[in-house]
Parts: sequence; C-alpha cells; structure tokens
Amino acid sequence: MLPAFTSLRHFSTTTMRRAVSEFRMTVPWGEMRGQVWGPSNGRPVLCLHGWADNSGTFSTLIPLLPKALQWKQFSIIGHSMGGNVAGIFSALYPEMVDAVVLLDTYGFLPTQMTDMFKNMRKGIDDQIHYDNKTDERKERVYTYEKAKERLKAANPFLSDQSADILLERAVREVEGGFVFTRDFRINLKNIVNNNIEQCLHMLSLVKARVMLLLAKDGLFKTFTLPNGYGDMIQKSWTDQKATILNIEGDHHIHLNKPESVASIITDFLQSHSPDETENESNKNQSSKL
Repeated sequence: MLPAFTSLRHFSTTTMRRAVSEFRMTVPWGEMRGQVWGPSNGRPVLCLHGWADNSGTFSTLIPLLPKALQWKQFSIIGHSMGGNVAGIFSALYPEMVDAVVLLDTYGFLPTQMTDMFKNMRKGIDDQIHYDNKTDERKERVYTYEKAKERLKAANPFLSDQSADILLERAVREVEGGFVFTRDFRINLKNIVNNNIEQCLHMLSLVKARVMLLLAKDGLFKTFTLPNGYGDMIQKSWTDQKATILNIEGDHHIHLNKPESVASIITDFLQSHSPDETENESNKNQSSKL
C-alpha cells in the first residue's frame, strides 16, 4: 500500500477531505484527469495546477473555501503555470471569466524575442529525439521514498506532507515499486512563447477582476524575468485595477499552508459576486480541478 494513501487518512479533516468524484477527459495525446469538489448543481471554479504538479495541489485549500460561492460566470484559480494558462484564457475568452486568482505567478511569462525561435526549434528537435528514442521512455521503478526524494528535489518548496499529497496522483504502484504517471514530454522545451508586447496586449484584454498572491519566498525570489518584465506586468495589472498582495510563504503556500491564503481568496471571490439576489437562492458551490 502506498504510504501516502495510508498516512493521508490521519491528516487534519479541516484541510484534507476527499473530492466528491474524479473525472477523465480523452484528448488526442492521451487522457486528462482531475477531481470534482462540491455538488454538481453549483457554479464551477476551475483550478489549474502548476508545471509537473497535479490536481492534488489544491487538496488542502479547497476544503477551506466556503460551501457557498456562486457566480453567473466562470472563475479560475491558477497556480504557477496554471496561472499563466488562466491569464491567456481570460484574454482569449473575456466574456467567460469573471474572476481570476493567480497564485505566485504573474499570469503571463514573456520570453525575449531573441530566445523565442531558439526555444521553438529546440522544442521541435527535442520532440523528434524523444519520439525516436523509445528506450528512453521506459518507466523507471522507484521505491516510494526515492520517488518522494525525486519529487522534492524538483520542487524544493514542498513539505513532506505536501509531497505525499502530490504523490498520491503522481505515481502508481507496480511490481517492485512505483512509477511516475505524468507525461514526461512536459520536460521538453515549450515551443509556445510570447514576447512582452504580446503578453501586455493580452493582459489588456482581460475583463475579469484579478488578484495576484505573490509569495515572498516563492518563485520570483530566485527566478527574475529579464529586462524588468516582471515590473512591467505588475504595473499593467495595477493599471487594470488588479489586486496585488505580497504574502509570507513559498511557491506552494496554497498547499503547504492553505489556511494562510484561504481567507484572502474567499474574501476576494465573495466580494466579486455579481448578483446578490441570485446568490441568496443558490447555496451551492462546485470546484473542478
């Protein structure tokens, strides 16, 4: 039995409850999986996880959010890469999104023009190399502790408990140990790049109310965007009347210490409710991860 599965039963029930159900979606490259929280007749909030994480990243935060958050439109909570997806989606489909919470991300990740085409070529070359080297795609079997060590080495912000939570969906048990379940093509160079001008233009198209929660010991403490891009994006968000808060914590603050951000997110989302009359008649929420 996976140690994480047994130990999770002993976590605090106020921050670690089970999702109502799982969902699966067939896509051209395989299958996407997630979790559904709350009753099916509630208004969905889409939570997008970070690069190489999984929907377990929200397992400690969602139970702390209130059971009655209703909106007439779609809302998004995005962490890290998931926040960048949220930013682009909100720009492309502004009529569909009314509120966005960005967890330790600016919502856009600009690339220098000189690097854009280098990245695109490397991404294509890496994909061809990966497709031709079938031996490199063999699943490596780890003990649970070795798998945990590998996960924490790639994500030094994770606490032991948070690593166990992510591993619950990140590995599966096989003969002799455990294998990682994620598609390792995510390790290849991303060929989708936007320069700062494109990012700022997309940002200007976002109509939703936006809140950025930037961790003081998070991603941008060690990773600095070139040419002052980070300051430019934050200024643009400020011009858009977005809320920007610098909070104590690390890149996975929402998973490691969800109680430190739950009330902030709750207050923001509740203050955003566009139709108080409708809210009084609808007391349910559904959050889809």
